[in-house]
Amino acid sequence: MIPADPAEGHRTIAGTFTQRVRGVAGDAWDAQSPVQEWQARDVVRHLVEWFPHFLAGGSDIKLEPGPSVDDDPIGAWEQHAAAVQAVLDDPANSTTTFAHPHLPEMPLPQAVSRFYTNDVFMHTWDLARATGQDDRLDVDRCRELYEGMVPMEEVLRQSGQYGARVPVPDDADWQTKLLGFIGRDPEWRPATPG
Repeated sequence: MIPADPAEGHRTIAGTFTQRVRGVAGDAWDAQSPVQEWQARDVVRHLVEWFPHFLAGGSDIKLEPGPSVDDDPIGAWEQHAAAVQAVLDDPANSTTTFAHPHLPEMPLPQAVSRFYTNDVFMHTWDLARATGQDDRLDVDRCRELYEGMVPMEEVLRQSGQYGARVPVPDDADWQTKLLGFIGRDPEWRPATPG
């Protein structure tokens, strides 16, 4: 069960992603990911590159850039994850308002959890599946995200952040439903040589 508190939720979700980052073996950073135009390292690149701009766009918080994802994907992720955790752990930020020009105002921790931590959660599957690791996600979080996103499907699709929905059986488990909804083929596997 992933804690509802934004700081603790991030600690848990980012901690799992960190385990998958550390579990990437050898040249598997160059492996194809379930996102067609991304290799495994691009999953990390996406997370460490989009969020600092988003955070700065709705607050006065600027994250220090870390190592290059191309040179050190593990170091890049670990520095980034620690910086985000420090923002969430800072009591001063618990009452900060996040005021992004494209979103309604909300408490900063809620914005981080809703837009970023959930993104880390979903991309954990991408990295794990690309690199042959445990790709099981928390069932309750899958259900919560799926049930929360379905009513907003049209808006989400128009955002360009999600691919076309992949059909899954009506009786599929929550992880499979979530993956299909966000445009992933739950049956996707990396191509095997030969």
